[in-house]
Amino acid sequence: MPAPRLSLNALRAFEATARLRSFSAAADELSVTHGAVSRHIKALEDGIGLPLLRRGANGAVPTPEGQRLADALSRAFAVIQVSIEELRPGPLTLSCSESIMMYWLLPRLARFQDDNPDVELRFNTGAGAVDFVRDNVGVAIRLSTIEPPKDAIRADIVTEWIGPVCAPQYQRSVRVASVDDLPRARLMTTRTRLHAWDDWRHHCGAPLGELRIDESFAHFYLLIQAAKCGLGLANVPRMLVLDDLNNGTLVAPLGFVPGPNKLSVWLAPHLARRPDATRLVDWLAEELRVSENGGAGAAAAAGLRRPR
Repeated sequence: MPAPRLSLNALRAFEATARLRSFSAAADELSVTHGAVSRHIKALEDGIGLPLLRRGANGAVPTPEGQRLADALSRAFAVIQVSIEELRPGPLTLSCSESIMMYWLLPRLARFQDDNPDVELRFNTGAGAVDFVRDNVGVAIRLSTIEPPKDAIRADIVTEWIGPVCAPQYQRSVRVASVDDLPRARLMTTRTRLHAWDDWRHHCGAPLGELRIDESFAHFYLLIQAAKCGLGLANVPRMLVLDDLNNGTLVAPLGFVPGPNKLSVWLAPHLARRPDATRLVDWLAEELRVSENGGAGAAAAAGLRRPR
């Protein structure tokens, strides 16, 4: 007598719960109720005849048997998703941080869309690790400090330049003209880059002692706005303030130096033959090179691996 078929919805609910270690998080991801997830997993355990999860106050932890099943399901669902995308390509999703999106990408995006009206783009904001299939991301901009997916087609495009910026009136009032003037300036940073001033100090080549940080903001866009409002001197990546420097809203009294990080572009391997994906990667590489180095030919210089 053949074994009863297991519900695909139950398998999906179990895989999400085992991966996220939470019934509630799995329910949110799958857009169902907590109770539905719980019922699916109970039915799956009854059908298999084994406990798959250990329920507790801190969430749901897979049993050894459950973990083996969850790992196999994750691989299987990834294969299904990749196969669907290869047969019926959908919109291309680009992932980058909110700050890069706001200050660098969006001001340049119209040029890409004008030249590529057939490319349908969607956006995902994030600055950490990416799972191309689970997060439905095709292309990502990340700092080289972030570990890429093991199968990513990766190119470290260009070195990130960093330096202090402030409002023109703040520079005039505090008279910041050299590193010797920093002790009387109000130094600001962001909690997403706590070591920005130390990184700059180590790379600027000037004999500087420890720098006192007076204010830390949650995000770069708050930090940059604070600098525009004359609240102090903000240490930021140059790419985020190019337009403000060009229009005079901000000044860089001490210039910029190459920092410790590179800006990388990752491409999902299952999209490597999609023309829209390769066009986007080439455009991003070119724009990053122009922004940071003022040069051209980024795609060729990046050494991006192409499928044969």
